[in-house]
Amino acid sequence: MGNKDPEVKTGKGVEMEEKAVIILHSGDMDKVYSALIIANGALAMGMEASIYFTFWGLMRLKKGELEKGPLSKMNMMGAGRKMVKQRMEKAHVAPLEKLMSDFKELGGKIIACEMTMEIMGIDKEEIRTEWVDEWGAVGSYIHEARDATITLFI
Repeated sequence: MGNKDPEVKTGKGVEMEEKAVIILHSGDMDKVYSALIIANGALAMGMEASIYFTFWGLMRLKKGELEKGPLSKMNMMGAGRKMVKQRMEKAHVAPLEKLMSDFKELGGKIIACEMTMEIMGIDKEEIRTEWVDEWGAVGSYIHEARDATITLFI
């Protein structure tokens, strides 16, 4: 049974690339970092990767908002966030803009949730449309995740 190439799995008689699909529900800085770092890692390992941005995660796709999320724990009115950012810089962790740029350059796919846009009153003009590969709803996520090797909810 063993596949010769560990990056390819077999399903229903068809070889498919391994894929990681992430739902980014949170707009917290540390969670956006987690999603992009994991997705970039998957891409670097030869997998496909996509991120479905919904609810507060979608807010990070708004123009000028990628780097603006609070820290999920110990935000301390912004002081905790500032401290974590300083420690990340000291550890040479790339900023979110660079991680997003790398994600797109490596072939990562972004799906923006249209239902969230409607609920939260967000127009496409407010979004960094150059990042978005698909505008969709839950069906788009299900289609993307149905044959994924890894699915995560962040």
